[in-house]
Amino acid sequence: MEDRTLKEIGDHLRRARQAARLTQEQVADLAGISRPRYRDIETGAAAARATTLINIARAVGLEMMLVPQAMAPAVAALLHPETEDDRPAFSPQPEER
Repeated sequence: MEDRTLKEIGDHLRRARQAARLTQEQVADLAGISRPRYRDIETGAAAARATTLINIARAVGLEMMLVPQAMAPAVAALLHPETEDDRPAFSPQPEER
């Protein structure tokens, strides 16, 4: 896996952990790994098995999903619309989040 990808995953996990107001130690305990191992994953210094990433994601309130590559742009547009016109009718408004 590319270093940039590992860093992006780690950054996403760090933001989710901080939003959940959890320490690295708490996430590591919930995910069943050591704190140094979690630190390495969060900083992008190490890759992790899919099962480990799933456990970490759930510990910080995220869910991992496999999306067909062809669908990735559509999913990204749904998650991060560029304008209000791009926002699906069923999605919450930004102030409702």
